[in-house]
Amino acid sequence: MSDWITFALPKGRIMKDSMELFGRIGITCSEMEGDSRKLVFENREERLRFMAVRATDVPTYVEYGCADLGVVGKDTLLEQGKDLYEPVDLKFGYCRLVVAEPKALQADDDPSNWSNIRVATKYPNITERFFAAKGIQVELIKLYGSIELAPLVGLSERIVDLVSTGATLRDNGMVEVETIAEITSRLIVNRASLKTKHQRIGAIIDGLEKVVGENVRISP
Repeated sequence: MSDWITFALPKGRIMKDSMELFGRIGITCSEMEGDSRKLVFENREERLRFMAVRATDVPTYVEYGCADLGVVGKDTLLEQGKDLYEPVDLKFGYCRLVVAEPKALQADDDPSNWSNIRVATKYPNITERFFAAKGIQVELIKLYGSIELAPLVGLSERIVDLVSTGATLRDNGMVEVETIAEITSRLIVNRASLKTKHQRIGAIIDGLEKVVGENVRISP
């Protein structure tokens, strides 16, 4: 199956958004319609395969060549630092990676005076680099969910996490202090596949760039 193109896509909303975007350039898979617990789907006529994986695993499958292309959030790419080609910002899945703290701290707090802080986060690598660039020593506590809980129970005073509307932070008495990065979904490509399957992958990249560009121009 060396002439097939394999995609690694995160389960859930990002997969749905990805397939809607791919459909605009003729990439479809009828097997993926409806509810299915399958993990691998095929469009044999077009020699296309789609793998449903955890979002954090997408870069690994692409880096090791199990998938030629993938879709994943920029936050995951920044955190993992995999050796991948990242040709297209797909412009969906927008959110922000921020530093936040309890509202009660904000009145007397000045981030420019921070020297040694404790931070809970799912993103220890990004967090460490961000504060190191500011000359701030940081004690990192790696968590996998409900990051906002950490300040509520005294595990840490500050967190680094993704926010969309900010509602979860507000509901838990927290406020944003700084924005580390703006996050969207990206197309990633295995570097070897880009060479060995250049014609097909190049056409996909060109098609997506055109569609994404049209979306940007018509957006309010």
